[in-house]
Amino acid sequence: MKSRSFRLVSLPFLPYALLFLAVASLTRLALAWQTGLDKTPLSLWPELFLRGIGFDLTVLAWLLAPMLLWAALWPARWRNTRWRGGLRLAIFFLMAALLLFGALAEWVFWEEFETRFNFIAVDYLVYTHEVIGNIVESYPVVPLLAGVAALAALPTGLFRARIRAAGVPATRTGWRVAYAALAFALPWGVWHLADIDQMQFSGNAYANELAGNGLMTFIAAYQRNELDYQRFYATLPAAQADRILAELGVERQPLSKVLNPDPDEGEAFNPQRVPFKRPPKNVVLISVESLSAKFLGSFGNPAGLTPRLDALARDGLLFTRLYATGTRTVRGLEALSLGTPPIPGQAIVRRPGNEHLATVGEILRRQGYETLFLYGGYGYFDNMNGYFAGNDYRVVDRTDFPKASVGFANVWGVADEFLFDNSLVQLDRAHAAGKPFMAQIMTTSNHRPFTYPDGRIDIPSPGKREGAVKYTDYAIGHFIDQARSKPWFDETLFVIVADHCASAAGRTKLPVAGYHIPMILYAPALLTSGRDDRLASQIDIPPTLLDAMGLPGDDHFFGLSLFEQREENRRAFISNYQELGYLKADRLVVLGPKQRVDTFRIDANGDATPTAPEPRLRDEAVAYYQTAFKAFKEGALKMKASGTAR
Repeated sequence: MKSRSFRLVSLPFLPYALLFLAVASLTRLALAWQTGLDKTPLSLWPELFLRGIGFDLTVLAWLLAPMLLWAALWPARWRNTRWRGGLRLAIFFLMAALLLFGALAEWVFWEEFETRFNFIAVDYLVYTHEVIGNIVESYPVVPLLAGVAALAALPTGLFRARIRAAGVPATRTGWRVAYAALAFALPWGVWHLADIDQMQFSGNAYANELAGNGLMTFIAAYQRNELDYQRFYATLPAAQADRILAELGVERQPLSKVLNPDPDEGEAFNPQRVPFKRPPKNVVLISVESLSAKFLGSFGNPAGLTPRLDALARDGLLFTRLYATGTRTVRGLEALSLGTPPIPGQAIVRRPGNEHLATVGEILRRQGYETLFLYGGYGYFDNMNGYFAGNDYRVVDRTDFPKASVGFANVWGVADEFLFDNSLVQLDRAHAAGKPFMAQIMTTSNHRPFTYPDGRIDIPSPGKREGAVKYTDYAIGHFIDQARSKPWFDETLFVIVADHCASAAGRTKLPVAGYHIPMILYAPALLTSGRDDRLASQIDIPPTLLDAMGLPGDDHFFGLSLFEQREENRRAFISNYQELGYLKADRLVVLGPKQRVDTFRIDANGDATPTAPEPRLRDEAVAYYQTAFKAFKEGALKMKASGTAR
């Protein structure tokens, strides 16, 4: 009798617990197998899986809490009803289906990003139309869901007798109190014992990610979507940080002085200092979705994916050591418009209070320019429309394109060639109105599901990443060909740059090679062609444009004109939503939560080796990131309404 009573009160949730642990462990094993031994050596597997079980038990404690509370409150008269066994089977099947669906989602997410669920997954929940559409166009959804249902039914059927008879909690008050106490004690205990940062057990980022549990990393990403730099990261006294930045050439002139310069101060356009014969009148900035440098023949790729871009690189100025600031489009847009280092958590493009900032567009608008942001998708995604419209760009997105002008589209947007066709219409209108223009065009075709019009390239659609890259290359070349016939072409600088890389996964949290992007300056009538091998950052592009145009405003950015930087001050910024990297020469300083500071030596292949701290580099990194965060939070990046013409 005693053993039966013990079984009744101790094992009611055992089937669900075993199911969760089995799915979590098999998911980890499948992801490790998919990653490969070359990226995750077998020597790391024992600790990887041991830590993984610990994280799984942590999540299980949270999942058991509502079950325990339910058991404590379940009315005694319902405990032995005939429908109880059927209800347990239904709950088990539903739980199995949800867990297997989550495992499938993790597999898909890992295939794209080689990481457990993170802030990208959190963001994707907001944009269900694009995300669901992308999944439907990329995967056989119905067969996959049917497979999930079948797999969930399998253990439900095989173990139905054990599930039905696993026991129900006893009716005694003591056991009710015990269950209720456990419902609160388990979450409280793991909250104080387990920390997502405990995933970082090795120098191999793949192994660290595999050790985690997707649900736990998802919740952590949700909680850390906005991190207070002053609270979580290493800091310096503000005066010391300002002094360090001034020594590095970052003085950030007040906008009143920038936009109303003293004629006796500042530098006029000087063809001896910048590689232009005369300043460009117009700028077209093409930010290309996921264009890693490694895709271009100019960087050694032998596959012939970018013949048009390679030709433009030969006839223009190719920057070979430029690095993206982040891993998302919003980070690229932030850097290319605002010229500021990335702040931890969410990009400024998606934060409140991001209107009327000192973007290159708003600075140029106040100097009589037509400033445009053109996007092939729906610009509400990632708040692109709100951000650019709030910063004096005229926004043109998919909703503004005449239906007859769109020959192909997928869930992310119209095919790049039709985006460029509609962009030409807008540029012609600006020129006809007698206004110089600065247009930023954001492409979409180099994105899953990798579909595009037939007959343009020799890789049929959908052509995976290779086909999408080659199609985007075709579309850019076609756009330049059409622009050559325009009266504004000879006075226009075309800037072709990526928003971020196709993947930023690697053995370390911030793999330098995962941020390497190309930039081509193309203006055959204005610019001397060549290659530039200096280390550079995306945030340097806005001041570089103003400097090349001979216009005031470049001194307000954290970024520095590439034509003004002293060699000893060249650096780049790379980040994910938590780690903030500062790359200078062959050293990478990484700032992390809990005031963590790590230093690495970067070899010629971009691989990182931990090395001794370098106080000066550490202080430079802190000065940049700390001051950038403070400037946004305190409104120092805002434009002033007075003293400038609209």
